[in-house]
Amino acid sequence: MPVNPKIFKAYDIRGVYPNELDEDQAKEIGRALVDHLNCKTVAVGRDMRTSSQPLFTALAEGITMQGAQVIDVGLVSTDGLYFAVGKFGFDAGVMITASHNPAQYNGLKICQANAIPLSGDEGLNQMRDLINQGKLKTSSSRGTIRQQDIDQDYITHCLSFVDHKKIWGYKIAVDAGNGMAGRTVPPIFRQLPGTLVPMFFDLDGTFPNHPASPIEPENIAALQETVVKQNCDFGAAFDGDADRMFLVDEKGRALAGSDVAALVSKVLLKKNPGSAILYNAICSRCVKETIEKFGGLAVRSKVGHALIKPLMREHNAIFGGEHSGHFYFRDNWFADSGLIAFLVCWQLISEENKPLSQLVDEIDRYVRIPETNTTVQDIPGKLAELEKIYSAKGAQLDHLDGLTISYPGWWANIRPSNTEPLLRLNVEAESQALLDEKVKELLQVIRG
Repeated sequence: MPVNPKIFKAYDIRGVYPNELDEDQAKEIGRALVDHLNCKTVAVGRDMRTSSQPLFTALAEGITMQGAQVIDVGLVSTDGLYFAVGKFGFDAGVMITASHNPAQYNGLKICQANAIPLSGDEGLNQMRDLINQGKLKTSSSRGTIRQQDIDQDYITHCLSFVDHKKIWGYKIAVDAGNGMAGRTVPPIFRQLPGTLVPMFFDLDGTFPNHPASPIEPENIAALQETVVKQNCDFGAAFDGDADRMFLVDEKGRALAGSDVAALVSKVLLKKNPGSAILYNAICSRCVKETIEKFGGLAVRSKVGHALIKPLMREHNAIFGGEHSGHFYFRDNWFADSGLIAFLVCWQLISEENKPLSQLVDEIDRYVRIPETNTTVQDIPGKLAELEKIYSAKGAQLDHLDGLTISYPGWWANIRPSNTEPLLRLNVEAESQALLDEKVKELLQVIRG
């Protein structure tokens, strides 16, 4: 049967269950995965969404129909699935999750050997075409399904990124958002000296407390309040599949993803002097400044894991950070891990014996807006208009990812959405007054 082409996105397969993505489509996708990669072993993990188990059953049916073996790693985080593929040498991996999306969504994040992701242009669209053009093969043999518990191996791997003797027993609030961090975080605290203040750790794919999307300020309000009221040293929030992580300092102030990227860079460059570190075009200037201050090579990239990971391999980069809370580690098969980033920051706070707020203030002197979206019908025309205006005003312009406009005291990036008729605006400046002025100026052009 054909599959809905709309569920094939730039970096994954995702849609509303069961209207857009259902069991029949999951089975066909499983078949296409085996045919496209010619794989013999596929690790499959899933999150706690109510639709994840039925989708697993269907996906596994499709994979085994084509003669491949399914390794069922059970309820895991997305970074746990990547770990399993890299550590145990499986040919491919599928994580059944819709990450931070609302409860009615589900999806598939797919990677090949060594946790190398499939993207729309590199694998997913080819799988779609195999299905919709009726080119799936018929296998003469049937694969099997076996279970494998990766939990302890995964926790041991994450803990290998820090020196346990340098970790102090801080009081830390963690908001799991009823997502997979409720499963992955407790074993960490059983092996380290911290005191855990758990928030919403029950696995519940209906997300009864708030959406598991900590990049939206309203979804970390409860964490900020808890950190202050319970006198925690800091707090952390994870998204639904626990591959992204955001920090809150002891004052209840939410840190930008760029701040976390800069802090992690500082730690890793002490261990690996001179290493390359990637940061995307939306990251704060503080990331590049921190990398260079501590002797690293700062490499700027486009947004998106399917673009960052190959570039990291090319540069043998020790780390890559995104403003969106994705943090990638060379020694984690170049895959992202919110849990590893959390541990590295915990060690930094311990080693420096300073409040998290002070560590951030030492590296980040900028103010910025949350990414702001505007529906635009003629996206190329609007970008051309912006370029003409700011070129005449003497801006430094580049087109690495959308349009970046740079001046000594401020910069802005305007880039199109991959899936909708939207322009995404990010602006950063050295003062709030300058930021307010430039945001107003840019939005007048974009929305005019």
